[in-house]
Amino acid sequence: MSKRNIAIYLSTIGILFLITFGWYTSAFISQPTTSKFDGQRALSAVETQLAFGPRIPGSAGHARAIEWIRSELSAAGWETRIQSAEVLDHPINNIVAFRGPDQPTIIIAAHYDTRIYADQDPDPSKWLEPVPGANDGASGVAVLLELGRVLPIDSLPIWLVFFDAEDNGRIQGWDWILGSRAFLEELEFIPEAVVIVDMIGDVDLNIYKERNSDQELVNEIWDIASDLGYEEFFISEEKYSILDDHTPFLEQGISAIDIIDFDYPYWHTTSDSFDKVSATSLNIIGDVLLSWVLSRNNPR
Repeated sequence: MSKRNIAIYLSTIGILFLITFGWYTSAFISQPTTSKFDGQRALSAVETQLAFGPRIPGSAGHARAIEWIRSELSAAGWETRIQSAEVLDHPINNIVAFRGPDQPTIIIAAHYDTRIYADQDPDPSKWLEPVPGANDGASGVAVLLELGRVLPIDSLPIWLVFFDAEDNGRIQGWDWILGSRAFLEELEFIPEAVVIVDMIGDVDLNIYKERNSDQELVNEIWDIASDLGYEEFFISEEKYSILDDHTPFLEQGISAIDIIDFDYPYWHTTSDSFDKVSATSLNIIGDVLLSWVLSRNNPR
């Protein structure tokens, strides 16, 4: 091969290398670092929980829920531990999910238990039946599990916490928010922000600002919702004062909010069933929380 042909050959190889390298680099850089929240997959997680039956503390369905939640988190790359306690003679099992040894900047939490009695049912003959807990329990768990799949590994240190024994107040021998109170008794650090999600899968989603919540954090998240075009669902008005799993954090001076749709006619009834929950609603909540975490990663 002549020197001229060698030069042409090497030049061609170089150009092809640059084209290939450039395409590869561009393709690699353009890969999204964050997956998209999948409301339909979250809805499937609601269905799975309902198949376990009532998740009343101490029941078979409750035990199956614990095992399944931990398995789903492990598959998504999270470590888990059970925080066990005994309150009012009831065993409490909070599930704490984490990635790495760092203390979390953010805690996002939901309760996974369901209510023993459907004592708000319009039919008094059903008051002693258990609540299925599609929206009141399963929806929050579903959002947390899907967030666990899509939160980037390099995000701020986060714990996903699944509280036990939230939902059985006004029943003899029980009280509200037992799991979150037990959690606070062992908490050895102060997170920057705590977000509770509860009853957020309603087909007719209407989330008002909860009056007791930290208003600075409320406004921060409601601004994110507005930026995403969700102001129709995250309504910029206060409406309810609610005792929920954010309450023990607030009592300790920790910035915490409750994202809850309390305009839910099936609350504590036997009609809190799968057909009352929407993948669209779950997707809205997931989009907002994911965007909020990423905004904290990259403050303006």
